Parts: sequence; structure tokens; C-alpha cells
Amino acid sequence: MLVVSSSESEPVEQFLKLSQEQHRIQHSNEYSYPKWFIPNTLKYYVLLHDVSIGEEQRADSIYEEMKQRYGTQGCYLLKINSRVSNRGTDEQIPDPWSQYLQKNIQTQELYEDGTCTVISNKNSDHFIPLDGLDNDSKDGLSNNFKTHPLQLDHASNSSCFDGTDYIKPNLSMHESKKSNIWTPHGTCLTLTDHDRIRQFIQEFTFRGLLPHIEKTIRQLNDQLISRKGLSRSLFSATKKWFTGGKVPEKGVNELKSTSGLLYSPEAPELQIRKMADLCFLVQHYELAYSCYHTAKKDFLNDQAMLYAAGALEMAAVSVFLQPGAPRPYPAHYMETAIQTYRDICKNMLLAERCVLLSAEILKSQTKYSEAAALLIRLTSEDSDLRSALLLEQAAHCFINMKNPMVRKFAFHMILAGHRYSKAGQKKHALRCYCQAMQVYKGKGWSLAEDHINFTIGRQSFTLRQLDNAISAFRHILINDSKQTAAQQGAFLREYLYVYKNVSQLSPDGPLPQLPLPYINNSETRVFFGHDRRPAEGEKQAATHISLDQEYVSEFSQQWKELEEQVVSTVNRGTTLPNFQATQYCLNRYSDNSRFPLAVVEEPITVEVAFRNPLKVPLLLSDLSLLWKFQPKDFSSKNNGETKEFETCGKDVIGAEVISEFLINSEETKLARLKLFPHQTGELHILGVVYNLGTMQGTTVLDGLDSSIGLLRGKPKYNSTEMSVRGRQDLEIQGPRLNSTKEEKTSIKYGPDRRLDPIITEEMPLLEVFFINFPTLLLCGEIRKTYVEFMNVSKCPLTGVKVVSKQPEFFTFGSKDAVLSPLSPTASEHCSAYNTVVTHSTSVCSLISSAVASEFGVRTGSQPEIIDVPLPDSVLLPGVSVQLPMWLRGPDEEGVHEINFLFYYESIKKHSKMCHRVLRHTAVICTSRSLTVRSTVYRSNALEDEKGEGDNMLVFVDVENINTSEAGVKEFHIVQVSSNSKNWKLQKSINFSEDEDIKLANREKGKLCLKAVRCKHPVENYTFADVVFGNEQIISSTSPCADFFFRSLYSNLKRIRTQQSSLQGSCDNAVRQIQKCSEVDLNIIVLWKAYVVEDNKQLILEGQHHVCLNAVGKDAFSLPQKQESTEIGLSNLFRSENTTVSSRPSVEQFSNLIKTSLHYPETFNHSFNRKSLCIVPVTLLLSNCSEADVDVIIDLRHKTTSPEALEIHGSFTWLGQTQYKLQLKADEVSSLQLKACFVHTGVYNLGTPRIFAKLSHQVTLFETSQQNSVPALIIINSI
Repeated sequence: MLVVSSSESEPVEQFLKLSQEQHRIQHSNEYSYPKWFIPNTLKYYVLLHDVSIGEEQRADSIYEEMKQRYGTQGCYLLKINSRVSNRGTDEQIPDPWSQYLQKNIQTQELYEDGTCTVISNKNSDHFIPLDGLDNDSKDGLSNNFKTHPLQLDHASNSSCFDGTDYIKPNLSMHESKKSNIWTPHGTCLTLTDHDRIRQFIQEFTFRGLLPHIEKTIRQLNDQLISRKGLSRSLFSATKKWFTGGKVPEKGVNELKSTSGLLYSPEAPELQIRKMADLCFLVQHYELAYSCYHTAKKDFLNDQAMLYAAGALEMAAVSVFLQPGAPRPYPAHYMETAIQTYRDICKNMLLAERCVLLSAEILKSQTKYSEAAALLIRLTSEDSDLRSALLLEQAAHCFINMKNPMVRKFAFHMILAGHRYSKAGQKKHALRCYCQAMQVYKGKGWSLAEDHINFTIGRQSFTLRQLDNAISAFRHILINDSKQTAAQQGAFLREYLYVYKNVSQLSPDGPLPQLPLPYINNSETRVFFGHDRRPAEGEKQAATHISLDQEYVSEFSQQWKELEEQVVSTVNRGTTLPNFQATQYCLNRYSDNSRFPLAVVEEPITVEVAFRNPLKVPLLLSDLSLLWKFQPKDFSSKNNGETKEFETCGKDVIGAEVISEFLINSEETKLARLKLFPHQTGELHILGVVYNLGTMQGTTVLDGLDSSIGLLRGKPKYNSTEMSVRGRQDLEIQGPRLNSTKEEKTSIKYGPDRRLDPIITEEMPLLEVFFINFPTLLLCGEIRKTYVEFMNVSKCPLTGVKVVSKQPEFFTFGSKDAVLSPLSPTASEHCSAYNTVVTHSTSVCSLISSAVASEFGVRTGSQPEIIDVPLPDSVLLPGVSVQLPMWLRGPDEEGVHEINFLFYYESIKKHSKMCHRVLRHTAVICTSRSLTVRSTVYRSNALEDEKGEGDNMLVFVDVENINTSEAGVKEFHIVQVSSNSKNWKLQKSINFSEDEDIKLANREKGKLCLKAVRCKHPVENYTFADVVFGNEQIISSTSPCADFFFRSLYSNLKRIRTQQSSLQGSCDNAVRQIQKCSEVDLNIIVLWKAYVVEDNKQLILEGQHHVCLNAVGKDAFSLPQKQESTEIGLSNLFRSENTTVSSRPSVEQFSNLIKTSLHYPETFNHSFNRKSLCIVPVTLLLSNCSEADVDVIIDLRHKTTSPEALEIHGSFTWLGQTQYKLQLKADEVSSLQLKACFVHTGVYNLGTPRIFAKLSHQVTLFETSQQNSVPALIIINSI
């Protein structure tokens, strides 16, 4: 097509010059390219007229001249640019090339530094500029047809695209590309011009090109018919004459040599091929296939393998493109062509073209498996780029199959990415690996994921996609890897290198997130306050709370109850509605829904659980907390403006920095980081900040001490220079809500405020030290120790109280207790009791009274809460006070944990924090000492010798159950004291003054004591001491009375609990009957134990308590275990509606009336003078209740047992045998009886049976009253 503008002065002459130049290029031997199809080339003359600047009449006249010269079918006048380019934009003309051209042409850049790349060829002579023009030109025409523009440099390697040379870009070219990116096309063309262009193409096609092709096909056909017969027959005859009619088989080497056979342009074989190509161009595929097939046979006969392979390739394509598919697609043609290109012709480019074409045909026929096999078969090691392309196409075949082979797709994409990477095509390599990652991700193939992520990270870093590189390396490190330690170390170093390069781009930007080490957010613990002081000599600091203690929910609930109890007492029995127990240590088990309170100038310790998932050690340096602070003044009403400080301002928040923190391979390690608030406000702990690095080498350090990672001084580890600084946020998820229906049906989590403390004003801080605090005690042993209270803050404190669930374990003494000696050293060899010297033994030497309120037991009060007797009730800053404290070993042996909660307040009231507490847990191991069992009986004598009224006998059994566990030699009972509002001990009956009550191992002693009723009962308790020695312990003073009252309270509390659970509703009458058998008498047994320890004899002191509540019922110093079997059976068979019987027992009925017989113990009678002996007997009846009682006395014998007859003997009562009388409350009545004897002997007069019932009760049955002892009388004959 020859085109000349109408603006030329002589357009016809220009057409002539162009025609001559084309003829010279085609028929001259100077030019190798382009290749001309046929000698008679179609020439089409186009006169291009610019309407906007040219004269239309001149163009028409020139066109008329052209039609006369070239004919109407060989020329055309094309008019364009009917529109001026600088006109307004009101007329919108579409861009005719918009759908074919991209606005921003994306080219494959071989490197990503923003510079252009030009492929460097070794043979510079064959280098063609991008504009396609040579430097030399003839007559102003292009002369660039010596070589093909797309020809490869055969002198260089076929894989020359794999390596690149970086040269300075052509600036002008770069700018021209840049300027043409957004240049619109066809701005001067109107819609009429578009139609003219379309009409021109149509005229050229139908009047010029197609008739010329048809004419050429006809000529080629005629030539073949006229020439082929003679030449083919001559060729065949000559071949038969010289070869004997057989075509010799040629070996591989010979075939290779003939693959370069060249035909002359007039050869009939090439004429057939040209005809086939022309038929193929005009879509006459049937005739094209026939010609290709014929040419293929001729080429094979001539052993022109390159021509034959091309004919086979085009024949197969022709069959594929035939409509209706009259014959099946000959896939073997393509296979033969590919094999010929590759193996015989050694032309991999043509083989690659054929493979790609065949693969597309197979894919269109849904034969993806055959296409994939074909593509894979052509891969080789000589060209990475070609192999990468083929592998990628094969991978797409696998994924597009009817049953997609996903894993094969991913595997071949990995192979393609690898070959792309070797060829220097890093973008394509990254794309392939990313597509493969979509398949392998989340399948548990950790090794494959690690390889892919590592490659993605490297390629992304090379392409300067730093965020993607970091993300890929991050996935390698955070997943559970199965790589070796060396490989993991390499991954980590690569990540650190990439990360460091990223951080250097924006050194002032925010700290990025680090993936290592893992942080278990739920295990984060926060502790408020100073660390516990270690023991100093004989001083032991209160245990309080520390991060070393494990959380136990039961203990936490006990501490909460103790604090709530003391706060309720301080607030006069009212519990605050919004009360929340003080929490010094917050963890995942504590209630973190509220903002915790911290005190200014007191440290806040955050324990973070780090875990190293790798097999190489991690070294964290400059580890500290990341925080945000909002200052507020809680003392004033107006908080004012708030300012936020983040990781800055040491005058606001001081942060502790751990210089080095080493985490061994696959180790979980705790780091404790501290903050020191210096202002009040709201603190938010955001996370941790540190430098992440590795150790030199990849060896794992084992056997290191647990504290080796907490280095705050000089570094000890040889860390590599490769370390990066970053952060990790502490994001704690709150507990799942499960209260309302909406919360149960959905997944909602509550807040967790443990990292958001409120810094309050300065508060007092109490520290408690225990001096010479024992760890081993005997059961009931009394030991005197000292407690030091120290105010280590700058604020005075007051209102110190201590609360415990075991108040019977300790006491600070009463208000009037003598505090001397004041030092622990001075009291080392002194008795823990208040003693006086006495000379009277075995009798009550001192009777004193005491009020329970003096010892912390008030009416309705709780003895668990004890006021600490500080001087002036205030402890000033920096002042310490030592106070004595007496301890008593628990009654049960074993290990006991006793909790103390010290409560104190500040003199100045604060809005946020009202009080503070200090906890201490004492561990005491007790060993067995004595056990005491006591029983009280009513005496038969209604009055004692002194006529003081009612009296009782108290039996005390003391047994030494110690087995020399604590080196105890023997026990001495030094005193027995009583405590009651109604009774008092009077004397000891069975021990004299000179006897010393000693009990060796497993020995038992029995004491019989007499108790009398107090004349005038009062509210105060009466203490009576029976001393067995020359030193009396004043039991009504501290510490004896303290422990007694605390033990009494515990027993009463236990009894009330049992009664409330077993006792139903009972009326007043029943209560009166039950009250008759009740006794309010408490026994205190004081003892000393002689212990040999380190060849020294020590004297230990102690006391045991026995509460006597009922007549004739045993009471023990140790709480007795009840038989649960019978109770369980009775509960099992008891119906739900039945209640516990409120009827009194037989023993309780028997105690309504107290009886006593008065008679002579010996009676002399002369049976010779008088056969009947009559003895007067007085029966005294005493009403022990507070109500009227009906009494029946029956003197008739009804005992049938022979033993009873022997005891009673043969005597009878004279006179009335049954009496009925009524006794008023506390009334004593006497009845005169007569007993008749017929011979001498010993007789029992205790045969009367007494029945009693309350007068106003009818339903109660009469119950026999039993005498305590037999009434024996001796009858002598004179």
C-alpha cells in the first residue's frame, strides 16, 4: 500500500518513486527482509487528503488522474481530519482506538528501581533501535530491511533474556513515553471520517486484496497443473533409476543435515505451500488442508524436515478451524511437528510456538490433561524463561480440568515461579508463588508453606514490596514450624534484615508490630505495690501477696469475706452496696470488670508470659512497657484539661528497662516489668517495646538459671548486630458474658480493665514484721511473740485492725494487759502468763471476775475482728511499734494455715480509696499434747458442808497423747480453773497438797473437783483457780482469759450451728425441761511441758478448754467426729414432711427432780427383843426447773431381776406406798418414810420410783427419776 499526501506538490511522481523503491527492495539481493510472498505484488495507491488544511478540488483532480493511471480498483482518495483539534470540547467524539490501546502501557521491567532496561546483545551489529530506522537512508526512504526486526541474536545464548544489563535510560524516549501516556487519539476525526475509513478498508479488501488473492490462487493452481506433472514424473523416474525404486532410509545425522534444505522460489513444493497459505488466509480451510497435506508428502519425500514440520503444523490447524469438523483433529500431526522441530531441526523456538498452538487447540477441546503433558514435555534446562512459561500454562490446565487437580496446579506454579526467578522475571515469579500459596495455605503442610513464604518474602523484598516481604516472613515465624534449628535461624536472620531495611525508611514513624516471641495475653498478671521484703534474721515480713504465689479461688474468696467482714464492722454493721475487695494481683481469674486502683509513687508490676516457638534462642534487649497516661487531679472537683503522654515523660511515669532478656528455644518465660507513677490520673498499659535479636550461632542454651533473662546491668550475651526495634500490644479479651438471654444466644465478651489502672492520691503503707514467730507448736501451747508495725509511707495511718477466721489462735491482750517486758529478748525466759506466788494448793485460792468485752467478745460482736492497740491509735510516717502477741497452738494436730488480714486507714479521707489491707498467712505445724475429757454430775447432797447450796462433782480426765514427737519429756498439770456465770470450782477431792500431777507418755490422770453454785449470778464471768503447786496463774487476765473467751465463742458458734440445723420449733415447756439438764460451766486445764532440745531443757506452757453444757454428758477439749452413718440412714428413710422431734429425751426428763435420801449409814437393832427393825428415812425432793412440776412417788417394788433382788434385800416400806404432790419452781420438799427390816445385812434404800411432769402439760408422759448412786444402809444386831 503506497500512501501519499495530497499536500505534496507532485503526488503522482511520489507514487512513482515509491513504486520503484518497492520494486528495487523486492528484487534486489541486498535485502533479506521482508520476505515477499509472490513476485507480482499487489500495489494499492492511496491519496490521503487533510480536509482541515488542504484544497478539496485539487485532491479530486489528482484522484481523477490516479484513476486513469492505476484504475478505479487500484487507488483510493481518503479524506480525514474534518474537525479542527482546537475547537471546544462541547462535541464529544469517541476515540476509535480506545478499546484497543491501554491508557497506561505496562511493560515488564527487569528491575524495579525506576530505570528502563535494554537487553544487551553481544553482537552489536545486529542491534536494531526501537524506532525501526537505520542510520543510513537512500532518497529519504527507510533502508532497514537487512535484518528482521524480531530476529534473535544467534551468536548469543538462546536464553539471553535470563540475564540483564543495567544501562542509563534514554531520557528523551522516557519522556516521550511519559507524555504520550494520556494523549487521546483521533481528536480531529469526525464520525464522517470514521465512516470514510471504514469504507476505505472495505473498498481495499473487496476491490483490491481479495481479487488479487483469488487471481494468485488461480495462477498458482494453473502453474501446478501444467508444471507438476512433468517435473514430478521426471524426478520420480530419475530417483527410481539411480536408487532401484527404493528411498533409502536416512539416519538421524543425515536427517539433521537435510533439515536446512532450501527450495528455489519457483519450486512446485513451495508453490503448493503458498497456495495453501493463501487459502488459509481467506478461511478456505478445506482446500488449505488439502494443499498442506500434499506439500507435506512432497517435503517428506525430499527429506526437507523443516518444511514438512511446518506443513504438518498448518494442516492440523486447518482441520481444527474447519466448520462442522468433517474429519477428526489430527493431534499426531502436531506431535510429529513438535518432535521434528525439537529433535531433528533443533529449533526450540519453532517447537515452543507449535506446543503453545497445540495446547490452545487441546484446551479448546477440553483435553487439559493432554495439553498439560504436552507443555511439560517441552520443558528443559536450556531456557528458564521458556520452561517457566510452559509450566505455568500446564498449571492452568490442571486447574481447569473437569475435576480440578489443585495440588498439581500449585506444584507446577511453584516450579514455574522457580524458573521465572532464575530467568530474572521476579514479578512473574512472585505472582506464581502467591497463586500457589492460596492452595497450600491452611492445609498443614508447614514445610511447603515455609518455602513459599520465604520465596515470596525474598522476591517481594527484591521488588521493593517491603510490606509484603515482612508479611511473608512473619508467617514463617508465627506458625508452628517443623524446620531444623539452622533453617529457622536463617529465616529469622532474613526477617530481621528485611525488617531493618523497612524501619530505616521511616525512622521517626510508629513502631511496627513484631511477631516474636509469642505473648499469652490471658496469662498477663498485674501486681500493685512493692515486692515482699525478705526475712531479716528473726524478723519475718508479712507474706501479703506476690506474683510468686499461685491463685487459689477458695483462698481468694476467704480474703474477700474477711475484708468485707471488717469493712462492715467499721461501717457499723452495714455493707457498702458497691463494695469491692481490694485486689493487689489481677489475673485471668480475678474480677477485672472495674478499673483497678493504684497509688502514686508505688510500683505497678506487669508480668508478661513470653513463648519462643522457634528452636533457636531469642534475645530481647531494652525491654520495657508501652503506656499512655492521662493526668487527673482526683482531689479537686474540676479535673481540668487532660494531656496524653505515650512512652515519654519520666517525670510522669517511670519505666523499668530490662537490658537483656534471653528466651531459650521453645521456652515459656515470664518477664516482670515495672512502672512508677509520679502523678495521679488514668494509666493505660498498651504493650511492650523491645529490640528483637538472635544469639551468635544457632546453639540452644540449656541448663540456664531461670533468672538469667532478667538482666538489668551489663550485658552478658554476645548478640548479633542484627536486631530490630518494635512492639507488641497487650490485648486481653474479657470473660464471655452469659447472664441475659441475648448474651447466652450470642457471643459477647465483657471488658477486662487490668491494664487500665487509676492512679490515686498518696496513701499510707503498713508493713508488718513477726519477731520469733514459731512454726512448731504443741496443741494448746501458749507462746509469746512480738509483732512490729511500721509505716513506710509519708502519710500517717490509723484504725489498724486484724481479722482472722481463727481468732482463738492469737491475741494482743486486753486493754489493761501489762506490756512489759517490752522487747523480745527480755521476755525470752519469762512465763507467757500473769502469775502470783501462792501457798494453798488443791483448793480455790483466788476468785476473780472478768467482762467478756475486755477481751474482744461483746454482745453481738465478732471476736474475729481485733483492734491492734497502737499508742494513740495512730502510726506516724517512718515510725515502727513492737507489740506483744500471744499464740495458742490449735487443738488439732497437723499443718494449719492461718490467715491474718490487717486493715488500716488514712487520716485524710480519699474519694477513690478508703482503706488498705495487708495479708499474712502463717503456717503452723502442731503436734499432739494432751486431751481432756470432762463430765459433771449433780451431787446427792442438796447443800455442802458450809451450807452454800447446790453443788456438783466435776470429773476431769487428762491423757498424755504425745509420742515424743517434739521432744516432750513429761506434762505437769499446774492448775485447773473454771469460768462460769453460775458455777465455780471449790476444791480438788482426790489430789492432796503434796502430790504432783505428772503425766508421762500415754499416761492418764483423773481429777475429781467439786463445784458450787454462785450465790448471786451476775453478768460477769467468775474465774476460780484450783492450783497444784506454789505458783498461780491468774486465769482472768491475758492471755489465759483471751484464749478462753475466743475458744468459748468458737464452741458456742459451732453448737448454735448444730442446734439450728437439728432443732425444730419447740414450745416453752420443752425448753424448760431441756434447761434443767443444762450446765454453764467451763473448765480450763493449764499445764507445763518439759522439753529437751539441743541438750537444753525448755519449759512450754499451754491450756486446754472444756465446755460443760449438760449434766452427765461428756465434753472434750478436741471436737469429736460425729458418726455420719446412722445420721445418713435416718435422713435417707425420713420423709420430707417430717420434722425433727421436739420432745425432750429421757435423760432430760430425769433431770426435772433431784432426789436425796437422808438416813443413818449404820443402824443397830436387837432382833431378839423385837423382830422388826424400823428405820426413819427422809426423802428430799428438789424442783430443778423454773415451772411447776407434778411428782408421783411409788414405793412398790417392781424389779424382777434376781440381781436387783439381791441388792434390795428383804425390806419393805411401811405406810403409804404412793404419794402425789406438786412442787413449785425451785422448791425443795421433804417426805418422811419408814423402812422395815427383819434381819441384819446391807440394804439399798434407793428403791423409790419418782415420776414427774410439768403441771400445765397433759400430753407429756411421766418419766422415772433415777438416783445417781445407791443408798446403802447397814443393819447390825446387838
